[in-house]
Amino acid sequence: MAFWQAEKSCQLKNLAPLVLMPASNATSRFSDRVKNYVRYRPGYPSEVIDTLKAESGLKPEHVIADIASGTGIWTRALLENGNQVFGVEPNRDMRLAGERLLADFSAFRSVTGSAEATALPDQSVDFVTAAQAGHWFDRRRARREFVRILKPVGWLVLLWNVRDTDSTPFLRDYEQLLLTYGTDYKEVRHERTTSVILEFFDPAPFKERVFPMRQEFDYVGLKGRLLSSSYAPDRNHPNHAAMLRELRRIFDKHQQFDRVLFGYTTRIYFGQMT
Repeated sequence: MAFWQAEKSCQLKNLAPLVLMPASNATSRFSDRVKNYVRYRPGYPSEVIDTLKAESGLKPEHVIADIASGTGIWTRALLENGNQVFGVEPNRDMRLAGERLLADFSAFRSVTGSAEATALPDQSVDFVTAAQAGHWFDRRRARREFVRILKPVGWLVLLWNVRDTDSTPFLRDYEQLLLTYGTDYKEVRHERTTSVILEFFDPAPFKERVFPMRQEFDYVGLKGRLLSSSYAPDRNHPNHAAMLRELRRIFDKHQQFDRVLFGYTTRIYFGQMT
């Protein structure tokens, strides 16, 4: 058995749930969530950058295309590592927020583009990354575009913060809230991941690494975290008020010292593209 087949087979046994379902409005669905997204979405543990340094040879001189860079949460980590980063973002509101928040980094370049059409030159980057976004892409077209813009045997890095849904009574109640009131949560919830990862990497080998992470929220923060999600009904939706009443109830039920805990598993998948 070839090396890539053996490694991939081993990795697939351990693949964990991620959002998979594509959405027709993937580009626009976060436009009215930008403020909450900036304030309440989690970052990524420092172990992610450390892992990429150790296992994919990431160096400050490498040029990176961060696809669907959004408000720049992951992009900032790359810039702080010293990398030149092209933040490719199709959503105007998210892109403008990223430009504002990353204005102090001279190595940042904002690009109007998408995973399927980045507007970057052929063989212009050493790494392509996508954080919390790969499930929205047209995988076949995006993979072809990534191969085009990567230098020979360049690296693809996909990462997600996967929210724990069943590890505590609070998180079980929060999951039920989303199932009850979410506009399309059942379609984009964390279900399965094997096909997504294979579609990006096949036939190249890839590795998976996993790290724990958490956030603590008071009620205002918990509300903001909920409303940053694309599937949370907005204030004009008939479910909005009822959803917030239920959010208040489960916060009051589970809070300790006026805080509740969100647990995550940060999952990164990375490999060289051929």
